[in-house]
Amino acid sequence: MSYAGSRKIIDADSHLIELDDFLTNAALADDLPLIPSMSAQTELPVVQKGLDRGRELFDKRQDNAETMAKFEASLLDNTKSGWNRLGAFDPTERSHTLDLLGFEQQWVLPTFSFHQIAHESDRAVLEAGARTLNRAMGAFCAHDKRLQAIGYIPLTLGPDIAARLMADGFAAGCYTFMIDTNEPDHEKISFTHPDFDPVWKAFVDANVPFVVHVAVNGHYERMPDSFKRNGRNPVELGGDAPAGELGLMTINNSAEIFLSAMIFDGVFERHPSLRGISMEHAAFWLPSWLHGLDYTARTFRHRRDFIEAPSATAKRHLKISPFAGEPIGWIIDNVGPDMLCFASDYPHPEGTNDPIRRFEAELTNCDQTTIDKFYHGNMEALIDFRV
Repeated sequence: MSYAGSRKIIDADSHLIELDDFLTNAALADDLPLIPSMSAQTELPVVQKGLDRGRELFDKRQDNAETMAKFEASLLDNTKSGWNRLGAFDPTERSHTLDLLGFEQQWVLPTFSFHQIAHESDRAVLEAGARTLNRAMGAFCAHDKRLQAIGYIPLTLGPDIAARLMADGFAAGCYTFMIDTNEPDHEKISFTHPDFDPVWKAFVDANVPFVVHVAVNGHYERMPDSFKRNGRNPVELGGDAPAGELGLMTINNSAEIFLSAMIFDGVFERHPSLRGISMEHAAFWLPSWLHGLDYTARTFRHRRDFIEAPSATAKRHLKISPFAGEPIGWIIDNVGPDMLCFASDYPHPEGTNDPIRRFEAELTNCDQTTIDKFYHGNMEALIDFRV
């Protein structure tokens, strides 16, 4: 039996742990000279020994059924190096991994390859890198309709380039795209400015949601570095997980600001079919945020009229994937059953070694309809959204 068992599950958030040739193998001839090496970035350092060991173990299990069986038996062992996890970087093995997990669909996001290109200040490098990343992600998922490739659009390049990259990315096989939640240049316009409406319209025209993810925050600084100099060693969880307690407590900040701006600046009013999903920003903040939206609207009601309560806009247009172990039953009690979506974060370690068990420990007071919405119904609504 698969890990999912009899449950119907759509996995909102999973990742690749790419090899160092992932982007160079996908690059167009003109873009190839602009692609930086994976080891050049420092945001998520590459451990060469781990990468080499991942290649070695992949070859061993492809050649030996007994070795493969051992890896299958330890499928959810999140203490392994990411490169050592089944399906981390090989498309065919990823399909086999999805068979073992038993999920009906899995959205697949990059890891190292995103950081390889996303922190470049050279606009030409960033554009070529995003185009190449989207080609690589589309190619990885092309063989299996259950795998949905999630690419990346750097909105900081401006609406014209962003729209062009989206068109190229859709043609390359991406289902949809991660977008930055923050414009780091204080002199540039907000992503919620009407000049960006062609980008939001492109999501609507393709009938796909935008994705905001904790790693894709436009260099947003959640807290001053001085808080890190506290005489203690931070707890490193790996993957995109935050370092230390304050890192987790503030993990939602960039998404909360961005999604609030999307509502208050009228982006959803201008594009009634637009929707999005927040990944790995946790969900513990959601009840207070919804109340905060409505409180803010009441406070500023003398300045503008809302066609509906901002919390209603959020509930209709947005989904949130919580971390395994969060009090999702309590969250659902406070926000309703229509916003939260299951995510494994496979094979990142913060996905835990048993996300289903951890989620279900918090769903004990939920009826089956609510549980089904969490596992697949809310994702189905997100995918097939119609006004």
